[in-house]
Amino acid sequence: MNVILLDNVENLGSIGDLVKVKPGYGRNFLIPQGKAALATPENIKAMEARRAELEKAAAEELAAAKVRFEAVNGTELVIPANAGSEDKLFGSIGPLDIVEALGAIQIEVERSEVRMPEGPIHELGEYQIGVHLHPEVNAEILVRVVSTE
Repeated sequence: MNVILLDNVENLGSIGDLVKVKPGYGRNFLIPQGKAALATPENIKAMEARRAELEKAAAEELAAAKVRFEAVNGTELVIPANAGSEDKLFGSIGPLDIVEALGAIQIEVERSEVRMPEGPIHELGEYQIGVHLHPEVNAEILVRVVSTE
C-alpha cells in the first residue's frame, strides 16, 4: 500500500514522502491518525498544495518540543517508596508515578512520553529515564527512588 506522509513518522519518513507500508499499518494507524493519505493522483496534487502549511505546523511542534526539552532535561526527581529488606520495593515505580512526580514540580509530561525500556523500577537507587517529547527531541531525567523510612 502506497501512502503520502502528512506528518513526520519515526522510522518511516517525513512530510510529503511517498512510502510503501503494509496495508494494516496504513489503514489502521496512519490514515485514521491523520499521519498519511492514500497515494492517489488527486491526493498527490493536494499534498503539494498543502506541503508548506504542513511543514510550518511540523516546525511549530518541533519548536514547542524544544521549549519543553529545556524544562524537562536534567530534572532530578526524588520518589519515596516503601521498601523491604535488600532495598526491594513493595510494588514498583512506573511511568504514571514519574508523570505524577513531574506534575508536582509543574512539569507537564504525558504518560506515553516516558520511556522505561527495562520496565518498572523495583529497587531503591538512581535511574536515568528517557522522555520522548518529539521524534527529534529526547530528554533524560534522573529518578532517585528512596525509602520512606
